[in-house]
Amino acid sequence: MKYILVTGGVISGIGKGVIASSIGTVLKAGGLRTTSIKIDPYINIDAGTFSPYEHGEVFVLDDGGEVDLDLGNYERFLDITLHRDNNITTGKIYQQVINKERRGDYLGKTVQVVPHITDAIQEWVERVARIPVDGDNKEPECCIIELGGTIGDIEGMPFVEAFRQFQFRVKQENFICVHVSLIPQPKTTGEQKSKPTQNSVRELRGLGLSPDLIMCRSNTPLSSDVKRKISMFCHVPPEQVVSVPDCSSIYRVPLLLDEENLVEFFAQRLKLSLTKHPQNFLMKWRELADKHDRLLKEVTISLVGKYTKLEDSYASVIKALTHASMAVNHKLNLKYIEATDLEPEMQRENPVRYHEAWQQLCSSNGILIPGGFGTRGVHGKVLAAEWARKTKKPYLGVCLGLQCAVIEFARNVLGWQGANSTELDPSTPHPVVIEMPEHNPGQLGGTMRLGKRRTEFKSERSILRSLYGSVDHIEERHRHRYEVNPELVSAFEEKGMKFVGHDVDGMRMEVMELQDHPFYTAVQFHPEYISRPMKPSPPYHGLLLAACGKLDSYIARGCRLSPYNKSDSDLTSSDEDVIQELEQLTLKAAAAEQSNAVVREARKNSTSSNS
Repeated sequence: MKYILVTGGVISGIGKGVIASSIGTVLKAGGLRTTSIKIDPYINIDAGTFSPYEHGEVFVLDDGGEVDLDLGNYERFLDITLHRDNNITTGKIYQQVINKERRGDYLGKTVQVVPHITDAIQEWVERVARIPVDGDNKEPECCIIELGGTIGDIEGMPFVEAFRQFQFRVKQENFICVHVSLIPQPKTTGEQKSKPTQNSVRELRGLGLSPDLIMCRSNTPLSSDVKRKISMFCHVPPEQVVSVPDCSSIYRVPLLLDEENLVEFFAQRLKLSLTKHPQNFLMKWRELADKHDRLLKEVTISLVGKYTKLEDSYASVIKALTHASMAVNHKLNLKYIEATDLEPEMQRENPVRYHEAWQQLCSSNGILIPGGFGTRGVHGKVLAAEWARKTKKPYLGVCLGLQCAVIEFARNVLGWQGANSTELDPSTPHPVVIEMPEHNPGQLGGTMRLGKRRTEFKSERSILRSLYGSVDHIEERHRHRYEVNPELVSAFEEKGMKFVGHDVDGMRMEVMELQDHPFYTAVQFHPEYISRPMKPSPPYHGLLLAACGKLDSYIARGCRLSPYNKSDSDLTSSDEDVIQELEQLTLKAAAAEQSNAVVREARKNSTSSNS
């Protein structure tokens, strides 16, 4: 087993997760089976009880593990399925050690950070690194470990010490340390400064870890002088100082690392047999990155949420929308609307914010209401769902978005005044959304309906079923504590709100579609968790298709974006869009060539005249 430890310096949020994922992508392209581990030095057992403002979104795995959002990056980049133990926290380690102490496993010894906590960390890493993640039951060959936070944080000291010991435990030829650091560039001078990186590496080396690679994050490519200075003061050869400047998209980072010949470096340093040239896997990434950068047409989606001040609160949702927009050949223009800004109270408190929010909502091509908890902003989400229903605007509700659509329909179509969720109003006369009976109200962590569950389609006439490939059932990840009241479903379906997908027992409503609407769909699960850059989530794909006016033609031709062997008379709107874009590019290229010819002729005449 080969281990690659990724640490960070200077500041947090520097991009260790994307770089760790990109390293894995490059190695996987070279034919290496790769897995990942994320270490978070907080005392929480898992990320389940975090506020989205505190630590970004909570990512959910197949086994129900509530983990750090970086594991979502690993799954999307590497196309693997991780497990709850792939996320290590201080709380998990200490809980394991304390449980062993209570059982008497330490035979009366004094339990200390060294060696008991550090040993527990090393044993956990070795155990989890060998768990298959590709679905083929084959043991991974390489494990990429991201240590959260920055070097020098007091919370991370036990982990740094554990890996100081670990490098000797697994031998030098099986362990690499990659340090990600910031190269600031003050606007006053415009000069790249290497001193923060020098200090960060000095501290890392003082703790017993010497970086084999230094990944330098900066606004612009690293200059050769700065690279030589870092090499000299950080005791690393110049070729092992890697420039990672800001890119047009995260899809370019694996390509950038490949251009730095990291495959060759890893092969030599870890004694691996890797293919020198990237396989088809990495070529697809190049096509994806090029496509992301050259898209011209825009599609505007309004995300009506409760945590819009921090984009990481909806990291997977944003990624799923981006994947779907690229699949329909449009650039995503995502508008964040704070749900409370749509409520009538905001019109009295801040009329400008109120009217701006409604103007953004009304000018969008589609509306998405993601998940959330608590009462704040729910009324605004209900109003957004009502507006989408009445104006025939494409709408996708996820988790709470489904429940808001049900509440709105009950109030305004069924005429049930005061209809609500028991989470928001326990004394509501019409409890259209209720708490699940198996929920344990005594604790919050890990007590929801979590992880991968099966949903069975109950209707042949379902848009979402067609988008999933006309299958009988699907498996998606869940994270919710409340559900649509199954006793009231018949009243909804009589008025046109059809629940076309149920759980395997037929009691839980999983998929809703509204009749006589181009695309008004909501799901109880979270489809964004298993969206992939080259395989977008069907519900998000459907929303983007509907927002672009391509949904009907897409379904009519069997859910294929690129039909083959069609005559000109058979071309769909999607095909015509592609042809028009190609014609525009051809005309631009011809105009550019003509302009260049004029310039060359002018220069030639000028030279002759001077002679």
